[in-house]
Amino acid sequence: MIDSTPPGLGTAGADSKRGRLKVFLGYASGVGKSFRMFDEARRRKERGQDVVVGALQPQVPPESKPLLDVLEIVPTIVVESVPVIDVPAILRRHPQVCIIDGLAYDSPWGRHAHRWQDVEELLSAGISVLASVNLQHIDDQREAVEKLTGQAVTETIPRQFLDTADEIVVVDAPADDNIPELSQLRQMALVLSADVIDAGLKRYLQAHEIESSFHTHERFLVCLTPRANAARMIASARQSAARFHCDVLAVSVKQPNLSPADEKDMQEYLARARSAGARVDVLEGADPVDTIVQYARSHGVTQIFVGHSLKKDWRTRLYGSPVSRLIRAAKGMDVRVFPH
Repeated sequence: MIDSTPPGLGTAGADSKRGRLKVFLGYASGVGKSFRMFDEARRRKERGQDVVVGALQPQVPPESKPLLDVLEIVPTIVVESVPVIDVPAILRRHPQVCIIDGLAYDSPWGRHAHRWQDVEELLSAGISVLASVNLQHIDDQREAVEKLTGQAVTETIPRQFLDTADEIVVVDAPADDNIPELSQLRQMALVLSADVIDAGLKRYLQAHEIESSFHTHERFLVCLTPRANAARMIASARQSAARFHCDVLAVSVKQPNLSPADEKDMQEYLARARSAGARVDVLEGADPVDTIVQYARSHGVTQIFVGHSLKKDWRTRLYGSPVSRLIRAAKGMDVRVFPH
């Protein structure tokens, strides 16, 4: 479990009457986020805090049931087979802490259309909330996770709401080198948690009228190809650059015999990068990997953003993917991979 919790930061620092939000983030099903959350609820109760459970998943893991036996549960209201949080009952009970297992559920028959909106009302009433959610249920992460896992989701929470969290815990699973997709999901979750903590830091500085004076030597490079998820890569690089107050570069390597459709897409991606404030260069070289790495080193790049197809042909199996080669060649630089 990776607890990304800077002491003293978050919305509660700005408004002591508001409850604190702690999110347990899982990057895959079965990593144990609900168990971790219920175990913390048990420990808080043992320390004397007034804790209730306001929502459970339809299927409670067997290992969690002993923890629930010692916790008070405010039953949900089932309307048209949909479990809805009984917000009025929780507000009347007004515990110190409320547990919400499954933050991303919709509540079409409830007080609000979405469960995260129920949580927002509880927080506004001064009730702290521990909540669980999986990575694919964050709206700006859904598409990338779907491409990795092949599993579609329809219920999400806004990234803006997640950014209001006072604490975020990435619930880790044992490393498994035979599941590269799991490693990529883990990396995505860690980057997301860092961004959430950065949002909390900004709120803290603004609330206390502290001027940020961070100075870094970071520089990000976005590698554009016709198949890359350019919009997401550029947006992510721009967001990270805003955090580090640094430059974003974007490059493409000229490819012979591009189809008219691919050429059109490339021009659109380059224009998008320019609109986002990136310096854009079109490179030429026989080996795209070597060309990109040489450019990155000559321009002081510290982090490379690159797309990666999950499909494998015989060339990839024989020689390794271009992304694998890039990671090996870009020693001293971080490489962030965006599946497509």
